[in-house]
Amino acid sequence: MNERTVQVAQPKAKLYVEADLAIREGLQRYPKALAAYEMLSSDPEARGHWDMANYITVRKLGYNDHGRVHALLTGAASVTILQLLADHGIKPDVIESGVGDLDDAFLVVLLSTMLHDIGNQVHRVRHEAFSVMLAMPILDRILEKVYRDPEQRTELRAFMLHAIHCHDLEPEPLTIEAGITAVADGTDITKGRGRKAFALGSVDIHSISALAVDEVQILKGERVPVEIRVVMNNSAGIFQVEEVLTKKVLRSPIRDYVTVIASTHDGEHDQRIIQRVRLHETEPRFRLD
Repeated sequence: MNERTVQVAQPKAKLYVEADLAIREGLQRYPKALAAYEMLSSDPEARGHWDMANYITVRKLGYNDHGRVHALLTGAASVTILQLLADHGIKPDVIESGVGDLDDAFLVVLLSTMLHDIGNQVHRVRHEAFSVMLAMPILDRILEKVYRDPEQRTELRAFMLHAIHCHDLEPEPLTIEAGITAVADGTDITKGRGRKAFALGSVDIHSISALAVDEVQILKGERVPVEIRVVMNNSAGIFQVEEVLTKKVLRSPIRDYVTVIASTHDGEHDQRIIQRVRLHETEPRFRLD
């Protein structure tokens, strides 16, 4: 899978289906990761975590979606990013450390990404640590069914716990897998996440800027392995690009392998303060094209 496009105007049920299909297609060559995904998708505890994390963040805090839709969309993004990196010969830390192979790395990245926000059900404050705690029994159940060696299970789980704990950059992620989890999280910035919070009365820069982002594409880059394109209907979307996505790219171990390009639609009725913006591949700044 070389490209992921998020069609944000679609109803939630269709987003479920399309993200699920993207993940399954991306994992066709990775049977362990696909089996783990099947188990996670049908796990009632995981589903309960996603529902309650979303309830607290959206209903009580007025934030964007942090539930199952977010888990699936970011999961699909993580699979795409890892495949693009692997296609360019970049070794995940699971392989570099000798703990596992590429199939194991896909399992680590996908489960980390899909469980990274479940701690929001406790509270947004320190949700990363709560996510680690709540993810452990789910990870143990799944890993025990996929791996016979308890030492390897423990080591793979450590990669996942690190990625979950670091997805919001406090502390910064140290592994390729954790970097992918953080960046994949940052790609879910479209108006599909902001619309519900906006409808419930949360009118702030986060919800407004999310409504300004129509589409995110993850593509094979020309000069770097991963190119993330953000299409905006209004220049207000640059807040989401800079404060959410770009920040995660620049502070992750995959920063040298990812570029971000944001642009507004041509011909739209937007007073474009910025028409096109590109994250310079190796420097922490934007460049106007």
